[in-house]
Amino acid sequence: MVKRSLLIISILLIIFATYVFGFATSPNAFEKNSNGSSSKPVVLLLVDSLMEKPLQQAIRKGKAPAMEFLIEKGQLQSGVITSYPTMSVTIDSTLLTGTYPNEHEVPGLVWFDEDENRLINYGSGKGEIFRIGVNQVVEDGLINLNQNHLNGATQTLYEELSNNEKDSASINGLVFRGKHEHVLQIPQFAQIFNMIPKNTIVTGPPVLSLGAVSYHNPENRLNNNVWQAMGFNDKFSAKELEHLIKSDQLPDFTLAYFSDMDQALHEKGPMDLEGIAKFDEQLQSILNVYDSWDEAIEKVTWLVYGDSAQSKIKDEKQDALIKLRDLLKKFDIWEIGSPIVKNDQIVLAVNERMAYIYLKDQQVSIEDVVTELKKDERISFIAWKNERKNHVIAPGSDKTLTFAPGSNFIDDYEQSWELDGDFSVMDLKVKDGRKIYYGDYPDGLARLYGALHSHEGRFIIVDARPGYEFVDSHTPTHIGGGGHGSLHKADSVTPLIITGTSKAPQFDRVIDFKEWILSITK
Repeated sequence: MVKRSLLIISILLIIFATYVFGFATSPNAFEKNSNGSSSKPVVLLLVDSLMEKPLQQAIRKGKAPAMEFLIEKGQLQSGVITSYPTMSVTIDSTLLTGTYPNEHEVPGLVWFDEDENRLINYGSGKGEIFRIGVNQVVEDGLINLNQNHLNGATQTLYEELSNNEKDSASINGLVFRGKHEHVLQIPQFAQIFNMIPKNTIVTGPPVLSLGAVSYHNPENRLNNNVWQAMGFNDKFSAKELEHLIKSDQLPDFTLAYFSDMDQALHEKGPMDLEGIAKFDEQLQSILNVYDSWDEAIEKVTWLVYGDSAQSKIKDEKQDALIKLRDLLKKFDIWEIGSPIVKNDQIVLAVNERMAYIYLKDQQVSIEDVVTELKKDERISFIAWKNERKNHVIAPGSDKTLTFAPGSNFIDDYEQSWELDGDFSVMDLKVKDGRKIYYGDYPDGLARLYGALHSHEGRFIIVDARPGYEFVDSHTPTHIGGGGHGSLHKADSVTPLIITGTSKAPQFDRVIDFKEWILSITK
């Protein structure tokens, strides 16, 4: 995934090239809340692209002793279903709000804002960042994502913990909205170029670490240099967490994000074990803060979760890349970096293995665009909504499915649906007259519904078959490596390690994490 940290990494590497950009929060600003709670602190290690099959292989080869220990002392839950699209900002928003995008309103890494008539991009790649404008990407990622785009009516885990008089921490998480104000301390040269307004205020949990822009461990001056992605690296996250433990400032809940594995898998493919071994070394360092690993699990509840999976992208460029601009060449498509004008009929927002296609010209019908998209059988499905229904069609056939919340059918997650058409379009099976069973697209109806209703506009969703990814003029590609974004189980199912509590989420879904974490921090 071009992930949450790429926004900050790209900007800081290309523009800032310094680490004088800081928050008002100081290393000693946090005081542990004495609320008389008897529950153990909960630490969630969010590991980008951790998957079960390579994890099990790494354990067998002795490359992941710390995770092996946590599994032996706790439990490993297989097949936890993430959000959709399978991109970190959307997944994090779901984890922290307990809702899908139709409620939290963060549609993806890249999407089109109808009200502002512009493409929102939180950091998909250097080419797109430059063409949209670094200042705009900085503003969207550091400010608008949390303060404006994330639905203010949907409370985050950090906000609800504050309501319960519980303290919390976010380490290198890009989605961090909470109730504590932090004033961004903007370096002088950034003020001169109007990158971010001086005295910008954001809200977050009591402890907010964001690489070089905000850190609590003085030792992390050695881990936040330009060549270390300005602190957006696993060692930095581990050192921040170690500092909280050593200084007895570990709050009731901490989310620490570990990003390094993601980029390695993008390049080497999903079965590469090096990233797992390196993350496990950081986990060992964290556990070693205690006198023993047994003491670590006595004092803290440890959760290790892979926020999304990756699937193998084919080796041949011509085969692997679905070039949407070529597929829709009969239409006038907006070119990123240019003003959006009346003649632009279509805007593309590519999220690796899924994409939003926006129809700006009212004279262009959805049927016209779908007809062109159907010609490419590397697309697994095409979906859109109207006033009453959600429609899904499979390329290469006349199979269609319509669905909406209703009462005719019920799935494993106690969600009721109205279905009509060919169930195979989304690999659904119905038994006993009304029970839905999911195949290739786990919790597919709710997750697709979430994306279709995540924001305003007339748009189509396209989703790629395993092995393929969508591209536009300046989007990054992952030939021969790994990619994600799609609804398919190859991108959507990851493991969860739980050690220190017998409680588990109601269902094996990230959308159920918020209520579960609230229950174990009481």
